[in-house]
Amino acid sequence: MLVNTKNLEIALRSERSKFKSENDILDDVKAILLENEELRKVIKHELQTKSSTNQNDFVFDLIETDKIFHIQEIKNVCIDYRLRFLDSHFYKNEIPEEAISKIATLEKNHGTKLNGFKIIAPSKAFHLLNYDDPLLFAPIGNDYYYLIHKWGNDMSPVRKLMVKPVRNLSNFIIFSLILSVIITCFVPANNLSKSIPFAPFIIFLFMFKSVIAVFCYYFFMLGKNFNEEIWQNKYYNN
Repeated sequence: MLVNTKNLEIALRSERSKFKSENDILDDVKAILLENEELRKVIKHELQTKSSTNQNDFVFDLIETDKIFHIQEIKNVCIDYRLRFLDSHFYKNEIPEEAISKIATLEKNHGTKLNGFKIIAPSKAFHLLNYDDPLLFAPIGNDYYYLIHKWGNDMSPVRKLMVKPVRNLSNFIIFSLILSVIITCFVPANNLSKSIPFAPFIIFLFMFKSVIAVFCYYFFMLGKNFNEEIWQNKYYNN
């Protein structure tokens, strides 16, 4: 088997030499690599450049339907996990080479030039004006986006639970009420109830007011906001 393999390799080399010299072959390979590298540089530049494109010309028959997402679906996920959906030029971390390769493949297969890239990621992954699980998208049109690449670690379900109190104002109020009830239950009020009517209720109101005050100081004074307000906000202090 080794002899046959060796003979086959010699035959292939002999056949190749009839058409081009080794130097010509190396020059062709070098040209292909340079062309590929130049294409990758153009794609990286597009990812780092602000674009007003909101639609790309995809070939319908080549689109993978499981990678198409509507803006409302993206919004819901961003709100649930406290993420942002922003233009790729705001992204401050390095976009992996695999993502660049997928863009190049899509452009070749669909015969188009992709623009208007967007990324889903936590706030800390962006250069905001003033890295957990990024997802790279390109707009299709009519508020639909095509998922190109995902990298990093899977988003922990704990994150969704941790940020649920700041999903919106209603969630925050409900969370504050529940927390106030729990704290009130740990406050000994037996003796106080004998001298002050409705003592547990008064303690609850005091705790509720305290929880609201502490949260407002920490959350709003630091320029934070609810998930529903920041998912597409490019400003740091919001």
